[in-house]
Amino acid sequence: MIRAEFYEKKGLLTGFKFSGHSGYADAGEDVACAAVSSAVQLTANILDELGFSPEINVGDNVIECICGSGGDVPSRVLNVLRQHFEAILEEFPKTIKIIISEV
Repeated sequence: MIRAEFYEKKGLLTGFKFSGHSGYADAGEDVACAAVSSAVQLTANILDELGFSPEINVGDNVIECICGSGGDVPSRVLNVLRQHFEAILEEFPKTIKIIISEV
């Protein structure tokens, strides 16, 4: 299962950390993992393009993106990512665990 943790501070999303594998199919053939990976990369690129200079850390099967105190706009972008994951979860049940953590 993919662990999708969103960081929240004072009611605004400030970043995320994703790890794991959906388990929907074998690595390299897993459309649920591909959808999540693509959405995560797109979100990080959008935040960077909008000038929020997110801190991005990539490890073995984990990625973390922290926007800091960007305010409402990055929070809205991250909320759209969370909504996208909820849609993926509807299509591919038991593949993603979404967590909101206060930071």
